Amino acid sequence: MLVRKTWQTTRRALTLTAIAAFVTGGAFLSAGTASAATTLAGTCSGSVNGSMGDTVAVQGTSVKELVRKGAQDYVNTHLWTLATVWPNSIADTIAGKGALAVGQVPADAAGGTIAGSAIGGATATALKGADHLGVLDSTKAEVLTAISSTVAKNCGLTTIATNYVAPGAQNAGGTGGTQGGTGTTPGGASGNLANLIPGTSGGTGGSAPMRDYSGIPTATAGTAVAPGVRYPADGTLPGDVSAPQAGAGDQSGQSAAVRDAGNAQSLASNSASNDVQLPMLLAVIVLAGVTAGLVRTWVLRRAS
Repeated sequence: MLVRKTWQTTRRALTLTAIAAFVTGGAFLSAGTASAATTLAGTCSGSVNGSMGDTVAVQGTSVKELVRKGAQDYVNTHLWTLATVWPNSIADTIAGKGALAVGQVPADAAGGTIAGSAIGGATATALKGADHLGVLDSTKAEVLTAISSTVAKNCGLTTIATNYVAPGAQNAGGTGGTQGGTGTTPGGASGNLANLIPGTSGGTGGSAPMRDYSGIPTATAGTAVAPGVRYPADGTLPGDVSAPQAGAGDQSGQSAAVRDAGNAQSLASNSASNDVQLPMLLAVIVLAGVTAGLVRTWVLRRAS
């Protein structure tokens, strides 16, 4: 009898220990999964990086001012709710909610989007039952709708999966084609690479056909003309000043420079350059008279 009671006590203790271990382990596992699978966005707009399948959340503080604005806009259009709807109190309530789950990073793509309506809906859900939304249930629903609409218009996230790998990318550098006409394509298909024309459904892609360069002009052997033939030593080149140039007027008896410039005529007089001209002579006589008058005046003044 004593052995039986001891066995029952031992079995009961083992059972309770197993149950406690199971519950404790499950709690640890669930807590670790939740923390590792949640990506927190800094704001309610812009982009957020995370692993594929992660839950995306935003802080209540990032939508606090939008919540305040949505509630205040409602009060401004429904003045009779001024005493029952408090925008500042509602904004403080959402700021104290912590992280709000608004979407998820795609599990099968490089990225995606979280619409502003999803963020607005999550905000309204977090505020259900909060104080100072109004007295009537209809008023509370309208205030939450106004808040959700304001948040939706100003928020929206682009999710980027940091661990995404495109299908077949791991084989892109390992099984390339050979230098010949046949080989293995990066996707794994084999065959004649010359037959893989772009737009066909064979393989994982196609190779572009060889480019046609036949239309580009090239020099042909034996047809080039030597410079000595094109410009003979005893000939004249365009612009040679020693050769007569075509032009109007009589150019005979003029130098090459004058002929190139045109039929120019000299404007100078035919007189010698050292002759004293009449204007110069008159100027000298006038200057002498003026000087004599000045000297005479000065002498008379000294004598008196």
